[in-house]
Amino acid sequence: MSKLTVEFFHDAVCGWCYVQSPRLRKIAQEMDIKVVQRCFVLQRNNQEIIQRFGSLEQAKTEILGHWVACKQHADDPTSIDIEGMAKQPFTYPSGYLAALGAKAAEMMGDSDKHWDFFDAIQNQHLRINNNIGDASILIETAQSIGLNPITFEEKLHSDEVKAAVEDDLLLARRYQIRSIPTLVINGEKVISQTLSLEQMRQVFSQLLAA
Repeated sequence: MSKLTVEFFHDAVCGWCYVQSPRLRKIAQEMDIKVVQRCFVLQRNNQEIIQRFGSLEQAKTEILGHWVACKQHADDPTSIDIEGMAKQPFTYPSGYLAALGAKAAEMMGDSDKHWDFFDAIQNQHLRINNNIGDASILIETAQSIGLNPITFEEKLHSDEVKAAVEDDLLLARRYQIRSIPTLVINGEKVISQTLSLEQMRQVFSQLLAA
């Protein structure tokens, strides 16, 4: 049994989550850590995006500004294509549908399959610049990681999957999480920031030694 259980709260549209995820994967391989994937949805739909940013156009402009900082701190800056997303004709998507997709993947596999889907759909969003608010992109991505596309589509729109996302959001509220990426260690220690690989290694090494 792992000495540390780390809950990773994330949203597919979060650039900082994209920066954090590969680092957490490396640490999980190095140390005795169990990683559990959790959904966190910043905005569920266009209405919530407008409430947060003022307009869909302003949302895209402001969020791509955040991508600049993410790219500067990413271990692989080529993994983020800011100009490519700026040229896309669709409005900036909510991460809610992708959260449903991640939970569907989890139900068809396990938490690691959720993680595989999450990383793949973030790659679709930040590197390839596809519209992850489009269910067809999610279905193609699920198939690319070995999931049956027909079963995935059925689960994507199911009440069971919606309830699973709500359970994660309720848990986030219990932990008083307001920003992502957030790591919750053994249900107690909450870290709501993007850590470098060395910072992450130091935090987990200290906890494992305690």
